[in-house]
This record gives sequence, structure tokens and C-alpha cells, in this order.
Amino acid sequence: MQLLHVDSAITGDQSVSRQLTARTVAAWQAAHPGTTVQYLDLAQQAPSHLSAQSLGFRTGQAAATEVERNENALSEALVSQFLASDVIVIGAPLYNFSIPSQLKAWIDRLAQAGRTFKYTDKGPVGLAGGKTVIVASTRGGVYSTSEGGQAMEHQESYLKVVFGFFGITDVRFVRAEGVAMGDDAKAAALDSAEQSIRTQVVAANQSTMAQAS
Repeated sequence: MQLLHVDSAITGDQSVSRQLTARTVAAWQAAHPGTTVQYLDLAQQAPSHLSAQSLGFRTGQAAATEVERNENALSEALVSQFLASDVIVIGAPLYNFSIPSQLKAWIDRLAQAGRTFKYTDKGPVGLAGGKTVIVASTRGGVYSTSEGGQAMEHQESYLKVVFGFFGITDVRFVRAEGVAMGDDAKAAALDSAEQSIRTQVVAANQSTMAQAS
């Protein structure tokens, strides 16, 4: 089994999402000792945002310049790494009501027709099914308990939609919100997230075993 561990927070050791992804990966490895882990730090290794030079995987045109060849190679490496992974653990802090731009840039490289989805006469069909995605979702405020908060949130909702578009139906969230609302609120959020890690890893493990059988 191969697990891809992706972090995107720009706050280094102060990042709550990085703490949670590390604990999630450790919990998964404890349940699956033979798991191979690859690590991608998008704060340090973010792909460039889509541009005219990086659209080769969408146009199908051969690269004409060294820049285009490098961009095509990067897109191929990222989508191949993603497709080879059985489990993807993603750290996704809420930045300005959405995800970090580094994480969006990575997802944009994965969204390749013919690789992660295809178009048909009945609409798009995902090609990357059978994977488990566990997202460490962190938020300074509380968004999940009110209609107003839910309307402002384009983090978990976006990730669920885009991975669903890729055909992944097993998308799980380990959430810590209110982490900027004082020490007590942060401690409570982390405690809740720790319990969620255990619950989600067990549930994902059962789902994986059911698919294998």
C-alpha cells in the first residue's frame, strides 16, 4: 500500500494542519505497517500556477521550449505520483475562506483529462476511484455550526467536489476549528481532531478492506 502525505500550510512548525497530517499518517502506518509513504511539502515544492507554458497536458501539443518540457514533466510526475497512491493524507488549512494557493496549484496539475477524469456523452467520469483521501482541515474560526459559516467555507466543500470529480468517493475530514479563538478553544479543537483521526483511520481501514474483498 502506498500513502501520499501532502502538506500545504505556510506556517511551518506552528501549523496545526501539519501536526494533524503527521498524526494521521502515523495512525495509518500503525494500522498498516507495510505502508510506503511519500511526502510532498507544497509550501516548499509548490508547482507554478497554470500558465500558457504549463497547459501541455490539456492541449496535447508537443512542448516547443525547454520551459514547456519542464512544466510537462512536472505535471506528469505529480499526476503519476497521485495515481500510484492508495491513500492520500492532505493538510488543508483555511486561508481566506478557501485552500492555500499552493494546494490549488497541485490540484490543477492533477486535473488531467484521460488521467484523473474523462469526458463522455453523458458528462465527465472520474478515473481515479478506489482511493481514500483524508483531509486535515484546520480553521481559525468556527464555520461548521451555522448557515453563515457554512456559506463562507470553500475549503472542505471544494475538496470534496474536486476529488469526487476524480472519481474518489471515500473523502474523509479530520477537522480542528476555532484554533485562533484562545487556548481553551484550541485545546478542545485538537482533542476533537485526535479522536477524529482514530475514528476516520479505523473507518477508512474497514472501507479499504471491503473494497479489496
